[in-house]
Amino acid sequence: MAGRNDIQLIREAYIRMYESMITKDEAILRDVLDDSFVLVHMTGMRQSREEFINAILDGTLNYYSAEHEHMPVEINGDTAVLTGQSYVAATVFGGGRSNWRLQQKCSLKKVDGAWKITRSVASTY
Repeated sequence: MAGRNDIQLIREAYIRMYESMITKDEAILRDVLDDSFVLVHMTGMRQSREEFINAILDGTLNYYSAEHEHMPVEINGDTAVLTGQSYVAATVFGGGRSNWRLQQKCSLKKVDGAWKITRSVASTY
C-alpha cells in the first residue's frame, strides 16, 4: 500500500529531476528518468529520455533555477501522477532567458522500490 513515504519519494524524484536539469548531472537524470521516459513540450514536440538528456547536456535546454510551488501526488498501486508547478528560469531552444510558471504532469512507476518518471507533459499555469 502506498503511504506517506511514497509521496515523499515521488516528490523527491521530481525535485531531483529539476536539480539535475540545473546542474546538468547526467547520472542523476539517468537514475530518476525511466528508460521509457518521454517529455511532451508545450509545443507538442516529444523527446525521448536520450534526446532530453542530450539537449540538457549540449545547452539546447538550460535551466537556472526552479522554485517548487505545488506538487500534489496521486498514487494508484505501483503507478503515480505528480502535477508539479514550479517557477522556472530557463533558456530553451536558442531563445532568451525567461521565467515561466511551468507545470509538468509527471507519470511515475515504482521499479525495485524506487519511483521513476516515465512521462512528463509540460504546460504553463
